[in-house]
Amino acid sequence: MAAEEPNNPTQPPSSIPQYPEMILAAIEALNDKNGSNKSSISKYIESTYGDLPAAHSTLLAHHLNKMKQGGDLVMAKNNYMKPDPNAPPRRGRGRPPKPKVPLPPGTVLSPPRPRGRPPKPRDPFAPPPPPKKASTGSGKPRGRPPKKAKVGAPSSPAPATGTPRPRGRPPKVKPAVVPVGC
Repeated sequence: MAAEEPNNPTQPPSSIPQYPEMILAAIEALNDKNGSNKSSISKYIESTYGDLPAAHSTLLAHHLNKMKQGGDLVMAKNNYMKPDPNAPPRRGRGRPPKPKVPLPPGTVLSPPRPRGRPPKPRDPFAPPPPPKKASTGSGKPRGRPPKKAKVGAPSSPAPATGTPRPRGRPPKVKPAVVPVGC
């Protein structure tokens, strides 16, 4: 009994044809010069093929979009129609690639150019450059030179008074008040 029922529920029963065939048959039978919309295609399929799956509208929408993307159908003003056989093929997005010119037989391809900036051309009559030394060039060490120690000053200045200076900013000195009107 299990062998009689189809295991794949998305596949329609064998009595009805595949959806792309039904869609093309519906468009040909309706024969509208502006094309046929989704509802008229659906009504034709329902009237012609009686026992359709429960998800008929979803399957129809899916197959219509798939056929439109594949170029089997053309959509104009919400109507689906067969593409004109004399129409040029649809181009994809973006800039088309340049056409490749076929090379005559026996032509040897040169290797591709290396990456990066090409070296400067050398004068064939100029003397060869002297060999480079392993040193840095100027004879000086790299980086900032270390600070020199002061010779005449003591290493740590001692305060003149016996008490150490307090932390923070010293208080502002206020001028003495002078009596007015003497």
